[in-house]
Amino acid sequence: MNRDEYMKRLEYRLRRLPKEDYDKAVSYFTEYFEEAGPDKESQAIEDLGSPEMAADQIIRDFAMENANRPVKDVRRGISAVWVGILAVFAAPIGVPLALTFGILALTFVFVILMLVFCVFILTLSVAVSAIPCIVIGVWMLFTSFADGIATIGIGLLGLGIGYWLLIGSAALGKGVLRLMTRLFGKAAEGRKRYSERRSIQ
Repeated sequence: MNRDEYMKRLEYRLRRLPKEDYDKAVSYFTEYFEEAGPDKESQAIEDLGSPEMAADQIIRDFAMENANRPVKDVRRGISAVWVGILAVFAAPIGVPLALTFGILALTFVFVILMLVFCVFILTLSVAVSAIPCIVIGVWMLFTSFADGIATIGIGLLGLGIGYWLLIGSAALGKGVLRLMTRLFGKAAEGRKRYSERRSIQ
């Protein structure tokens, strides 16, 4: 196997990574081969191991790195969770067991994200429903001033509550993504230690 074949197989294995992580990994291996030079290409391939093993190791390393990094935004958080799921599949365990872990992980992520989404929609509906209440209150000012003021007050209260609930649900979403990223990172770290112990034995 030469460098081009190695990189082709490696890139295929890493293709499901988020673009930022994919580019980082490919760049690392490209630089590794460039530093080794054409004369030591076969030695570099031998040191790296098979493309599949190298790619799985990179995915696990990214998952562990994400577990120790704070979630900056929702997009990056979802990417980190995805890398964690890939790390579960990349773990050096039997295929049926890896498939079971992977399906459970995907189900867990889906259920948690749906719950967070439901909380977000509920809070958004509270905030949005307050706007017609304020409009009706303004209209009622011309028929019954006291009722109009009360209705506007209820609308403003609902708007304020909705706003703070939206802030809270966004923080909850980030927290959940952070927790899931840490869990998958710890799982990847545990599988790495397990594989290292087995290789020593």
